[in-house]
Parts: sequence; structure tokens; C-alpha cells
Amino acid sequence: MASQNSGPAGIVTRGIAGAIDLGVVLILMGSGYAGVGFVRLLFSPQNFTFTQPGIFLSTTAFLAVSISYLTVCWATTGRTVGALVMGLRVVKSRHRLVRWPLALVRAVLCTLFAFGLLWAAVDKRRRSLQDIVLRTAVVYDWSQDPDIVVTHGVEES
Repeated sequence: MASQNSGPAGIVTRGIAGAIDLGVVLILMGSGYAGVGFVRLLFSPQNFTFTQPGIFLSTTAFLAVSISYLTVCWATTGRTVGALVMGLRVVKSRHRLVRWPLALVRAVLCTLFAFGLLWAAVDKRRRSLQDIVLRTAVVYDWSQDPDIVVTHGVEES
């Protein structure tokens, strides 16, 4: 069965995907915190206490995890966990996956300037400011294989 590309994704679908991705990032951060605590417990069980991470460390960790997560997801499959759930994919021209450098730049812009994503609500082509600057698009794409190009309902390899 051929998968269908229904065009650019709207703000509501993108927002739900973003909320799911925020949850994934927070789970990854929590897992990292628990892992560090576990290692500290193994090496010093008598003196173990949970540390209280400061705002600088928490912010830095959030930025690093977010940017890494988005970059890897977009460069490998074009979709994050949220995008997978919502049937979305980040693509370049001709519905090709973005390459690593572009995925990194897009991840930095989306993380540091998240308000730019709101532009998709008013843009006729449903592009965020990041999409406009980087010439990317977020499209509906339910296909499982990122190497299959879907253009106007016709699959190409």
C-alpha cells in the first residue's frame, strides 16, 4: 500500500508532537540524573545523598539533551518520537531527509527560538520561521521507510 503525503503539517499537530518531544527530553534528563545518582550510590553508599542541580546545570543539560535528541532524530529518520506518533516528518526539498549539519542548525534554532514555531499558525504554507530560513518543511508522512520519497502520492526510491 502506498503511503500518502498529505502536505504540510499544521500548528496543532506540530504542537502536540512538540509536547510529546518535550516529555521525551524530560524523561531522558531524569534518566541521566537517576543514572548519575546510582553510580554515586555504588561508589559511596554511606555518604550518598541526592544532589540538587542548579539552574545553570539544569538549563545546560536541557539544551544539550534537546539539541542532541532533535539532531539525531531529524538526521536519521526525519522524525522524533512526537513526529512518529503524529505522522510527521521533517524534510528538505523533494521530500528528502535533512543532513546532519542542517539537522543540527535546525535543532539549535528550534530549541533556542521555539517561538518561531508559532509562525506556522499564520503562514499560508504552514512553515515556521525555522522552516523559512532553512528551507525545510514538516509534512504528514505515515511511511515507515525514510528512504522512500513520497511526492504527490507516488512513491520513489
